[in-house]
Amino acid sequence: MLTPFRLLIRRALIPMLLPAALVAGVVRADGLERIDRVVVTGHYDNSVGSTDAASAGVITPQLIDDRPLLRPGEVLEYIPGMIVTQHSGAGKANQYFLRGFNLDHGTDFATTVAGMPVNMRTHAHGQGWTDLNFLIPELVSRIDYFKGPYYAAQGDFATAGAAQLHYADALKQNLVEITGGTERYGRLVTVGSAASGPGNLVYGFEAFHNNGPWENPDNYRKYNGVLRYTLPVSTGQLGLTAMAYSGRWNATDQIPRRAVEGGLINRFGAIDPSDGGHSSRYSLSADHEQALAGGRLQTNAYALRYYLDLYSDFTYFLDHPEGGDQFNQTDDRKIYGWNGKWSRSDEFFGKQMQNTLGWEIRQDRIEPVGLYDTTHRVRTATTREDRVKEMSYAAYLENQTQWSEWFRSIAGIRADTYRFRVASDLSENSGTRTASLGSPKVSLIFGPWQKTEFFINGGYGFHSNDARGTTTTIDPKTGESIEPGTPLVRTKGGEIGTRTELIPGLQSSLALWYLKFDSELVFVGDAGTTEAGRPSKRYGVEWSNRYKPVPWMLMDLDLAWTRARFADSDPVGNFIPNALRGTAAGGITVRDLGPWTASIFGRYFGPRPLIEDNSVRSGSTTLFNAQATYNLSKSVSLRFDVFNIFDRQSDDITYYYTSRLPGEPLEGVNDVHFHPTESRAYRVGILYRF
Repeated sequence: MLTPFRLLIRRALIPMLLPAALVAGVVRADGLERIDRVVVTGHYDNSVGSTDAASAGVITPQLIDDRPLLRPGEVLEYIPGMIVTQHSGAGKANQYFLRGFNLDHGTDFATTVAGMPVNMRTHAHGQGWTDLNFLIPELVSRIDYFKGPYYAAQGDFATAGAAQLHYADALKQNLVEITGGTERYGRLVTVGSAASGPGNLVYGFEAFHNNGPWENPDNYRKYNGVLRYTLPVSTGQLGLTAMAYSGRWNATDQIPRRAVEGGLINRFGAIDPSDGGHSSRYSLSADHEQALAGGRLQTNAYALRYYLDLYSDFTYFLDHPEGGDQFNQTDDRKIYGWNGKWSRSDEFFGKQMQNTLGWEIRQDRIEPVGLYDTTHRVRTATTREDRVKEMSYAAYLENQTQWSEWFRSIAGIRADTYRFRVASDLSENSGTRTASLGSPKVSLIFGPWQKTEFFINGGYGFHSNDARGTTTTIDPKTGESIEPGTPLVRTKGGEIGTRTELIPGLQSSLALWYLKFDSELVFVGDAGTTEAGRPSKRYGVEWSNRYKPVPWMLMDLDLAWTRARFADSDPVGNFIPNALRGTAAGGITVRDLGPWTASIFGRYFGPRPLIEDNSVRSGSTTLFNAQATYNLSKSVSLRFDVFNIFDRQSDDITYYYTSRLPGEPLEGVNDVHFHPTESRAYRVGILYRF
């Protein structure tokens, strides 16, 4: 029997390749680049010949400037098929969805900023925690995005995809922006660059406040700072970067639908108004690039201090009928890391090739990572408290060979080793575990013919499990014996795709993909235990389009469809809760029409199964946001943002589980719990460029 991926190859790629192989007039260029690019300047740099897969690409600063941002983490929503939401206070990490995954707060999507990893291993609230509230979007020079486990340089958490956010080494203009809006929104940001000694200094500072539409105001206050200094050194460049972030907030967590329908609270009300938190992140990093041994060396070393103090309540009065179920999660860690790669171009029997050797070393020291029972932010009991040292080493080799003017290959192998050491307050849950995995990767790129190229990509990947889950033998809540979790969970996937610029002004990409998980294994930070997972499989199709019909207009359209199921058979059902099936996103931007630039963007987040038998489903969410900028002069502009233009009453996130409100049966009530989309909001800013 043919696997779904083999069927995709036989039915989709081969019929596309055969006619293309007969097309005459191949355009030849020097080196690995086989054609002269047809660049559609705009929001994406996804020209033919620019990437190794149909689903990969580059997001430009122009899109960041043209599209209004409700939250900093929504920069990841620029990635085709990605949905970014929130189920709690604004200072908490966002909720992410891609390729049929509820990525929770970042599991299975790897994110880096300025060369440093953002995903937190063994995090107090969720494995792979990706908090981008420290990001200053005005400093981002580009975003490289990837999907699937096909890249040797991408390791832990990169099964569904990865994004690399780069900060600029220099800015064309300095900027001061002051913005105010509804719900006591306020933001002051200044970014700029200047020559300093032998190098160049880039700086950024942000002060921010927002209440949101909640009855219990978020009162989110944060401060951000970035300093980056680059200077030429020998045959390359040295860069030093310092970042600092601190934020405090109240939180309105997801609420039960029955509480709203019964009139206990309204859509923006809270069951426990004392939820909220505080987080901080401080980092230093040094990056270096230079010629070495006939090739090019790029390396980055970093040190990071992170802290989170989070209070949440999702079940209300189920476990503690008198004092409530609020719990506190703390995460106090230091992270040290060093990564890099050395690449060299050579010829082998007349074939051009490039070989790359890369490495990653990272250590997380978490002292402590804790889970506590609380009432109105006062601790009443300790569920578990651990001290963790998690070390990982990775090395990879990659070879890219140009076999002919119409065919090149990329083959790689990656090896990862992890060592988990846990010292728990319960001795039975302490211990040391080690695990290693090898992950082969391969990509085949055909063409271009008639400004069209074709891709076959495949590879193995993984995600690491929470270190506590690998050594836990006693459930800290129930006291029952449990089996420790698997340290590293294997994944494998494949993709076929095409990208074309055949129609003038249009860049279009189509990708059909398949992904299999050995286990949907997740450490549940809210409970302090590992939740046993089931094997799963997903496949789908993505279609991305960038169109510039006239010089002053840009149009974007992304469509994605996914089928996600557990791979085994179980009477409870085979649907994966919160696995999204369909997404759509699109926008129109008109630029420099006299003093005006304006854009409107919309996105559709389709319905999802909430339990395994698909008997309870979420609704869909469709939102539109708009932005207009008016240039008063060459240096002064006014900017107007409108979010949720049509004031749709939809859900940002939906769950189905058991909770208890006062007066309800002690066993609780199964119900839909949701976090509403924010109501229509307005912001007005004045920008001064110099």
